[in-house]
Amino acid sequence: MLLLLLLSCNLCPFKTFAQDNLKPNSPVIDNILHNAPDTAFLKIKRSLKEALKKEDFIAAALCYQQIGELFYYQAAYSQAISYYYKADQIFRQQNDRDNLAKNLHKIGETYYYARQYRVCLEKFQEALRLYQQSGDRKGIARSYGLIGQTYEKSLDYQNAMKYQQLALNVYKKEKDQTGIEKIYENIGSIYEDKPHLDSALKYYTLALEGNSRLKNNRAQIEIINNIGDVYRKTGRYAEALGYTRKAEVLARQMNDQYQLSSAYRDLSKNFDLMKRYDSAYHYSELGRNIFLKIFTEDNNKQLALLQTLFEIQQKDDAILQFENEKEANRIMLIASVLIVVLLISLAASTISRQRLKIKNEQKVNEQNNHLHETQKAAIKDALELKSKELTSNTLHIIQSNQFLESLRTEIEEMVKEDKRDQKRQLQQLVQRINQSISHDQHWKDFTGMFEQIHQTFFDHLKAHCDELTANDIRLVALIKMNLSSKDMAVLFGISQDSLRVARYRLRKKLNLPQGENLSTFIQTL
Repeated sequence: MLLLLLLSCNLCPFKTFAQDNLKPNSPVIDNILHNAPDTAFLKIKRSLKEALKKEDFIAAALCYQQIGELFYYQAAYSQAISYYYKADQIFRQQNDRDNLAKNLHKIGETYYYARQYRVCLEKFQEALRLYQQSGDRKGIARSYGLIGQTYEKSLDYQNAMKYQQLALNVYKKEKDQTGIEKIYENIGSIYEDKPHLDSALKYYTLALEGNSRLKNNRAQIEIINNIGDVYRKTGRYAEALGYTRKAEVLARQMNDQYQLSSAYRDLSKNFDLMKRYDSAYHYSELGRNIFLKIFTEDNNKQLALLQTLFEIQQKDDAILQFENEKEANRIMLIASVLIVVLLISLAASTISRQRLKIKNEQKVNEQNNHLHETQKAAIKDALELKSKELTSNTLHIIQSNQFLESLRTEIEEMVKEDKRDQKRQLQQLVQRINQSISHDQHWKDFTGMFEQIHQTFFDHLKAHCDELTANDIRLVALIKMNLSSKDMAVLFGISQDSLRVARYRLRKKLNLPQGENLSTFIQTL
């Protein structure tokens, strides 16, 4: 029964916002951002450098926004927020209100998924004001819907229904059927939460019929699952079973692993209520296996992205150091040229004065002529000495530049080098993880990568309290990543009640005063 309870919850820490209509829209996202985030990061980084070089600030802001989406999909919310705010700053400076409003939606979505509903609501409301000023009715409708969903998560069902109705009215005026069907689904969700199950079934049915006409199979899967949930909650297990199996078939046809896992969990709960425990266990195992597969794949992508980020930072530091050294040598060369020019000018001036003096003293006696010749020879010797010094300095500069040029060539070759061997090593690591999932080894890999990104975090933690156990440190690291309590409980293999006890003990060890938030404290370390 514990297994059924765990699988009845939404455990995937990297689940997208498809379930809440908060999924960012980007062609890049649908392709490499999901499947190869490290490759996507490198491509976007190159585009960002080109945009900054050309001073195309809007393009640069869009690149920052895409990097933010990249981290958002890997559940790295603090990094995602950081890049979204970089884009936000540029859009405000360029007075690009349309892109600013869209970016505010993305910032709000990130706060929404991080369960910071107050901040999230502020961002959606600011976006709404911008869309109202520009008269973008679809943007207004989307903002209404997002605000309504946020109120629903805050259990403010009155405002949730109010804004969903506002969104529905705008979508109807715009004859936007996709938007209409999504709002029907949202209204059904509110009624299901209250719970007014008859009304929930009515709006879910409207949403299903509309998406069926639109041939939107992906949207139908979740709605069919929701209808199955309503029937199960009303005790109509046979009807619930029929809808959930239909959702299972559609999810399998579309290879939607998240929805397939959800359908298996619902089937497990349904069979459990029907006291068919063998079937309940069978489907709970199927759902658990899919969840573990998704979790492992997404976690590997996240680690690969963090590794890529670390390597890029190292390369950027090396390039910056090289550029600084190159600039220093350039300054030295300019200084040397200036010194030579000054010496030549001084020599020319001296020679000129000496020639004038010689001309004026030609009628003087031979002793003065001999003195003149001596002075002339001395000046010549000084010039030769300075010339030799100049030649030596010039050769030294040439040798230094040759060395720097060679170093630059080697660095460029390293940048262009095919990393197949490194990719092969990463693939072998993934195979070993898939063959035998070892939480201890996985944690060791995770800890190494975590310390690379947050180099001083554990030092600050140990300085605050040096009596933490290995499990305490694991819990602190997961809280730092903003994982939900459900997700952390699965990773530790314990119940949420046990997790709450572990968090309470951690608070006592850290000597946190009553009222101070544990997550907020850890984020400040």
